[in-house]
Amino acid sequence: MKKMLPWLVTTLLAITLIAIVCIILFKSFFNENGPDANANKPVVVKQLSADKRVEVTSELKGFTRNLLDADYVVKISFAFQLDSKKTKEDFDKLMEIEIKPIINRTIADMTADELRGSKGEDMLESKLLNLINPILPEGKKLVKVEITDFIITQI
Repeated sequence: MKKMLPWLVTTLLAITLIAIVCIILFKSFFNENGPDANANKPVVVKQLSADKRVEVTSELKGFTRNLLDADYVVKISFAFQLDSKKTKEDFDKLMEIEIKPIINRTIADMTADELRGSKGEDMLESKLLNLINPILPEGKKLVKVEITDFIITQI
């Protein structure tokens, strides 16, 4: 009997582990609250009124910069939507000393081909969003960056 005890314990442990794995897999595949439960539900986005949107949006107009390829110059305007009116006030204070230099460095490293088309504009907007958010005061955030005016010219 003593020689069979290790085999019996091993067999019971194996059966227990198999049962636990089966329960976990069953719950993940057939549970309505699983990871795919929200896949078919529409996402509800809180829409701001026009007045509220204007209150939380800061603009930078007519920003001109040469690109990485010195033969091209870009003239661009931005609209920055922030999460609150207080954040907008803080953002406007930082515009000249931190925001413009970030935009300047970002555009200086880009070529005309990278900026062409909606993919290029989307890439620039997301890059600026990711670079500007960390410099804002704690708990405040930049929600959206939009390009409102965009011209690339060859010198």
